[in-house]
Amino acid sequence: MTEILLKTLPFFALIGLGWGAAAIRFFPAEGAVWLTRFVFYFALSAMLFRFAAGLDMAALFDLRFVLAYLLGSGAVWAIGITVARARGLGIAEAAMEAQCCMIGNTGFLGVPMLVVLLGPAAIGPVLMVLTIDMLVFSTLITLIIHAARQGGLRPAAVVPVLRGVASNPMILAMVAGLAWGGLALPLPEPVDEFLTILGAAATPGALFAIGASLAGRRLARLAPSAWLSGAKLVLHPAAVGLAAWGFGVDPVAAGVMVVAAGLPVAGNVYILAQHFGVAQQRVSTAILISTAASILTIPALILLIGA
Repeated sequence: MTEILLKTLPFFALIGLGWGAAAIRFFPAEGAVWLTRFVFYFALSAMLFRFAAGLDMAALFDLRFVLAYLLGSGAVWAIGITVARARGLGIAEAAMEAQCCMIGNTGFLGVPMLVVLLGPAAIGPVLMVLTIDMLVFSTLITLIIHAARQGGLRPAAVVPVLRGVASNPMILAMVAGLAWGGLALPLPEPVDEFLTILGAAATPGALFAIGASLAGRRLARLAPSAWLSGAKLVLHPAAVGLAAWGFGVDPVAAGVMVVAAGLPVAGNVYILAQHFGVAQQRVSTAILISTAASILTIPALILLIGA
C-alpha cells in the first residue's frame, strides 16, 4: 500500500500545489479558468489524439466492457436518483446528485494518471470510460434537466445538446486519432514530436488546474455531499467491478475500469450544476471531499486489483 501511495503522491502533490498557489492568490482564479481551457482544448486533446492513433477500434471498443460499465454505472445512477427523490428533491436536483455518484474526473485526472500508474494497457479502457461518460451520461443529465424544466423533452432542446457533444474537443481528438490509426497513416516525426511536447503539458497542467479550481470551494451541505462522495469513491467502483465480473471482462481491462470508476467527482458536473442553477453547493463540496479522500482510496483500489 505504501509503495502504491508513494507512486500516486506526486499526482496529488501537483493538485495540492495548484490549490496552494490559488489559496494564497499567487495564481488568480481567472488563471485557473484559462489554464483549464488550454489543457482542455490543446494539451489534453493532443494527448488523446496520440493515444487513440496508436489503437485500433477493437482495442477501444469491447462490447462486454461497454455493457458492464453501462450496467454498473446505470445502477449507481439509479440508486443516486432514488435516494435523492426519497429525500424529497425534485427531478432536476435528483438527477444532478445521481450524476455526482458516477461521473469521475476521467479526462483531467484519470487519463494522465492511470496511464502512467497502470501502463499502456490502461489506454483503451480509460478512453472507453471517458467516451461513455461523455456520450451517454452527460447527454442524459442535460436532457433530463431540459425535460424537467420544460414539462417534457422537445426536439428543439435535443439538437443543441447533441451538437455540444459532437463538438467536444476530447471526443473530436479521439475520433480523429482512431481514424488516423485506422487508415494506417504514419505520423510524420515533426508532428509526433509536436503532439508529444504538447500532450506532455496535459498532466501537470490538468492537475494544477484541478487544485486551483478547488481553492475557491467551501465546505457546506456536508451530509448529502459526504453521501455523494462515498457513492462515487466506493459504490461506483464496486458496482462496475461486480458487473465486469458478471460479463467476464478481461481482468486487466476490468481492473482499469474499477480504478477509473473510483476517481473523484468530475469538475464538469459542477459546470453543469452552475449552468442550470441546480445543487451547486452540494456538487462543489462533493468534488472537494471526494478529491481529498481519493488520495487514499485510489491507491487502495490499485492495490485491490493487484496492479
